[in-house]
This record gives sequence, structure tokens and C-alpha cells, in this order.
Amino acid sequence: MKNYRKFFGILLTGMIVWGSCGSIEAQPYTTQLLQHEQQIDNIISGMTLEEKIDMLHGKNMFSSAGIPRLGIADIEYADGPFGIREEMEPHSWNSAHLTTDSATFFPTGSALAATWSTEWAYAYGKGMSREARLRGKDMILGPAINIQRIPTGGRTYEYLSEDPLLSGALAVAYTRGAQEDGTAVCLKHYALNNQEDYRGFVDVHISDRAMHEIYLRPFEMAVREADAWGVMAAYNKVNGRWCSENEHLLNTVLRQQWGFPGMVISDWGGVHSTVDAVTSGMNVEMPGSRYMGKALLDSVRSGKVSEEVINQRVREILRVRFTVKPVAKEMANSKPVGNREEMTIALEVARRSIVLLKNEELKMKKVEPALLPIDTKRIRHIAVVGENAVTKMALGGVGAGVKTRREITPLEGLQEAIGQQVKITYVPGYKSYVRQGRDRREQPQQKADPQLLAEAVKAAKRADLVIFFAGDNREVETEGSDRKSIELPSGQDEVAAALAKANKHLVTVVVSGGPVDVSTVSEVSPSLLVSWFNGSMGGQALAEVLTGKISPSGRLPMSWPRKLEEVPAYALGSYPQQVQNNSQGDIFVGLVNNQSNERRQQLVANYAEESLVGYRWYDCKEVPVAYPFGYGLSYAQFQYSDISVQPTAEGFDVRFVLTNTSTTNAEEVAQVYVSRPSSHLDRPLKELKGFQRVSLKAGESKTVTMAVRRDDLCHWDETAQTWMLEPGPIRFLVGGSSDALPLCVDNKL
Repeated sequence: MKNYRKFFGILLTGMIVWGSCGSIEAQPYTTQLLQHEQQIDNIISGMTLEEKIDMLHGKNMFSSAGIPRLGIADIEYADGPFGIREEMEPHSWNSAHLTTDSATFFPTGSALAATWSTEWAYAYGKGMSREARLRGKDMILGPAINIQRIPTGGRTYEYLSEDPLLSGALAVAYTRGAQEDGTAVCLKHYALNNQEDYRGFVDVHISDRAMHEIYLRPFEMAVREADAWGVMAAYNKVNGRWCSENEHLLNTVLRQQWGFPGMVISDWGGVHSTVDAVTSGMNVEMPGSRYMGKALLDSVRSGKVSEEVINQRVREILRVRFTVKPVAKEMANSKPVGNREEMTIALEVARRSIVLLKNEELKMKKVEPALLPIDTKRIRHIAVVGENAVTKMALGGVGAGVKTRREITPLEGLQEAIGQQVKITYVPGYKSYVRQGRDRREQPQQKADPQLLAEAVKAAKRADLVIFFAGDNREVETEGSDRKSIELPSGQDEVAAALAKANKHLVTVVVSGGPVDVSTVSEVSPSLLVSWFNGSMGGQALAEVLTGKISPSGRLPMSWPRKLEEVPAYALGSYPQQVQNNSQGDIFVGLVNNQSNERRQQLVANYAEESLVGYRWYDCKEVPVAYPFGYGLSYAQFQYSDISVQPTAEGFDVRFVLTNTSTTNAEEVAQVYVSRPSSHLDRPLKELKGFQRVSLKAGESKTVTMAVRRDDLCHWDETAQTWMLEPGPIRFLVGGSSDALPLCVDNKL
């Protein structure tokens, strides 16, 4: 695999000299986008104004115009950060009904993040690119890297993590994998699109420091360290200005501070003006031309917009167009997609994403071993309960989906793995929630169906082992609306309690994209796992974990709270917002349904928790959680020892010995956190500053070295508008999760 770390030594804009508190001159990062400037000069000088304007808005639903007269191809966009969406009719959201436009359903964002693996994020991006090229696409609308501020967010399953370093490192690897293969990424949604409810008319109020340190940091890393070529502006406002016309975000931060030379496209229907959008840095209005078509042409002719501004916007598009080789129209969708190589990537990611939350011995008349891995010598009959065992997650709800050639369900995975050795009985147990209408907000939390519950209990009594598939589906977690609760839908808690009463040998598998309330299922289930929306090969990966073919090694990329009122945004009353007219609906759903996007009420999302997102809040406020950030069990046991820290030119090398003390081969995710006990600034108690996936054979020890970069130890100085490094004591903590850090060593900056 290519070395995706090769740019890590490049300095970020405004970073300070090691050991001082001053700033240095901004250093340009390496980019491929500036290799055709003379050619672009010549092209722009020969273009008509009409040709230039044509490039600045959508041509079809997922394309924007090139320059036909000069043989410069359109830019084709691939919707979906976890799989290439099927082809649509040119000017509608209706399927084109092709037979060659299927694709691999890769595990969704939260599943990828649960691997804590930059290696597999790189492979993921490369696999996405290969399929995009086969489908004739130039730019992937992803990765989706907004911070998971609230667990109920409708697109939590698409996003990566509550932590900026984990999100940023994975975004860097994904971006390199895709772009080194030849497809541009489009980082989304820039910025602070951290809720789906009312995203089209909410104004995020946040301090500059918290914005840079938490919410912008993953975008900055992907731009400056991976040379991302595209960025998508979000629907919402930030500090009073729409993201699509936000001078501070698009020009000051993105283009000036970070030096971004690429193109910015709008979210679909997310442009609100003509002059402000184009002068603030917007390149392409998607999918239509309401503001950046004839209205823009008229604005230039009347002198409201300089043609030099238009030339610059065209230049930024052409930089991407000349960097990404177009795919000939006759070649697109001519070969099958969803091939073995990409399916293998999906499988490897899924294997590493599954998180074992609990696996206890049974204390009955005599102590019995843990239920997992399944012992097929003891277990002869398994009852599989729950519609999530057979529900496919590639499609559903609103927004991105994948018409995949293959999706192995959990039941199919188990049947393939042990169906010859063990009798497997399936019963649905509950009725899965199905949304009635695209923009309706019915509650998934319902009572259990009595008949289905009775059938499930009957099956459980007859089995040696019960595997209950709980959690959400793509209708519960969906773009365009947030969940109103993290309680399990469809009466699943009632089902779980009844199953446990019928058979104590109960394993619960939570299928979801984000946190759910596991208080009941955790109490009644000796073994508990999270398997996410895990892609085309998810069922096979889960079966391999359940049967012990591989040891679980996923780690939670977000905290799982006990209840919503303890989540910072809820605790401080900044979410959910109160609306006067609930009929306004979602901006994207309105676009799909040809409804007006006009908004009468402006809502405010006050990010009063500042940088205390996720585990940072729970640490500082001493609020216990159900399962902490970075948590995950294994069938193996690991021991950390012999820590030391060595200063380097780039920061620190943290060394320690990691030992697999069990008889099981396994992978551990080692994590380094940093605390600044004597800081003069308001800081979290600790913050993630490094991680590494380590493979260890049974009984094996390894000396692990993890680099903590100086760049990641800086804070954003609001007065100087740059990154600064505060000198003083620094404490390094090492372990297997944010709440289990057995090693500690102090040093100084």
C-alpha cells in the first residue's frame, strides 16, 4: 500500500516554531492543482462570458458544464461517501433504471471510524475511487466529516467521530486513497452542519477558538495534509452568514489561511444569493442555476460582479478539471462495479469495525463461560430474533444510498458460517419502523407487537442460544431529520427483556449508525455488540466475530451516553430548537419534492459547550456514560507497560510495550491522550492526540512508538488568528480507551 503519511512533515499555516510562542510565516503545502496555470490562463482569455457562467452552476442533477467548444469535459459528481449512487435521470431524482450502475456498499462513516485505522481508510478511499471511475465520475461527494455533536443527528451514521483528530486522520487517509487513484473528493459539509432538523435555516453561533479546534480541524487536516481538491458548502448559517456565501469560512479560512486552490460546490439547493455567493468563494451552484446562471450573467454585465471574480472561480474549477482525467462517456457504466477487490475492502473494514461492548461469564447454578465466541460443540440450536437480522441497509430513508450488487445480512452470514453445524431458527420479533412519507416525523418508539413477541419467546425457549438483533435502520437514521430519542425503536427493549426471561443465554447485536440507549439490553444480555450499518459484507464479518474466526477489535468513535439530557447540547438547552411553524420541512426534501425553500423563521444553535464535545464534556462534568469514547473489548487481553517519551523535531515519540497476555491472536487499538494540568487556558481534562492499531499474536509483546505531532498540541489564538503553542508541563496517558489509561508520563513543552 502506498505511503499515505508522506505529507505529515509539512507545516500548517500559522503553526509556531517548536518551543516558542511566536508564529512563523505561512508555508504552502504541496498541491497538484497548480500544475496547469499557463494553460488555464490561455483558456480563460479565450472564453466568452456566457461560457464562464455556464461552468458556475449545475448542468444536470449530478454534473456541471465544461467547455464543449474547447473539448473540456463536464464535471461528473458521485453522490454518497459510502458507495457510488445509481444513475439518475438528468433533471430529476428518478432512477435511470440502468443495469450497469450498481456499486459496492462500503461500511458507513461511523463504521469506518470504529476501525481507528488510517490504513483501511486509505484503502476505502481508493476503492471508492476505482468504482467512481468505472461509473464515469470525477468527484466523490465525500468524505462526510462533520463532528458528531449530538448522538441523535440524522447523519451520524455518515460522519466519522466526535473527536477532530480521529475524524481528521481518517479523512486525510480517505482523501489520499481516492485522489491518488484519480478521483477528486469533496469534503462535506463545510461547516458546522451538526444537525439535520432545520439545517436549512439554523444559524450556528460559536466562538472562533472552538470552531477551529473542534469543527474545522478535520477539514483543515484534509485540505492541508491530503490536498483535498473539493469542498461542499453546508446548508446552515455560521455566525450570521450562510455557508454558501460566508466570506470568513470560504475566503478567509479556506482560501487564505489554508491556501485552498480548489473548487467549492454548494449542497443541493443551498445557495441563497448571487453576488455574495460568487464573491465569497462559491464556484458551483448545484443542481440548478437560480442564482449563478442568468442572474449572475446580469450581475456581471451591470457591474455588480467583476469579471475578474468570475475568472478566478472558473480557474479554480479548471484546476480540478485538468487534474482529474475525464472518463469518456462511452466508457462510463460499461463494466460491472462492485467487484471482488472492492468487496474485499468492504469486508476488511467491516471486520475491524465491530465493537464488543460486553462479554461476561454467566453466573447461574454453576459459572458458565462467556457466550462469545459461539462454541459450536456446546451450542446446537440458535434462535435468531429481530428484523435487523434480515434488513438490508444500503438503501432507506432520505439521501445517499447504494444500489449494491450484494449485501450479506447477519442471518445469511451466520447460516453460511455455521448453518451446517448448528440449527438456526429465525423469527422477526418486532416490526421494523418504516417512515410514512419523506418528511413526516413519526416516532419509531412503539410498543412490541404481541404476536411477534410471543413467537420470539417460544423460539427462545427451544434454543441453546438466542441472538437478538436490535437497533435502528436507515428509516430511523436518515438525512433530513434527527432522531427525537435514542431509545430503541419498535418495542425492542420489551422484546429483549422477554427473551432474557425465556433464555439467559442472550447475545444482543445492536445495528445502528450512532448511539442508542442500551440500558435495558445491556442489563439483560451477558454479551453485547455493535455492528453498525456495515456494508455489503457486513453479515460475513459479523459471523466471523460471533464464531471466533476473528477477535473483535472495533472501538467506539463516539461516546454512548446513558440518556439524552446528559448530552452537552441537550444539557445546556441549545438543542433541539423551538420552532413556531413545524411545516417548513427540510431544505433537501423540499428540493426533491419541488417545494419552496423559503424560510421565515431563523433559528439559532448556540454551541454553548464550546470545545467540550463528547468525552471532553463527560470528563469535565464528571458525567458517567454507558460506554466511553474509544471503548471496545476483545477475546484477548492486553497489558500496557514501560512507557517513555522522547521529544522530536515534530513533537514527541511516545513509546510503550504492548503485550497480548491471552491465547488468542488479536488486534488492539492503542490510544494516546494529552493533558495540560497547568495550562492558563480553558482546556478539556484530556484530548486524543494519537492512536495506532497493533496486531499481536497470542503471548506476543511489541514495543510501540506513536508520534504526537506538535501541530496537534496547538490551540487557536483568537486575537492573533493563528495556531499557537502554550509552553509548560504536558502529561501523556496511554491505554485502550478514554476511560482506561494505565500508563502516564510527564514532560514539558
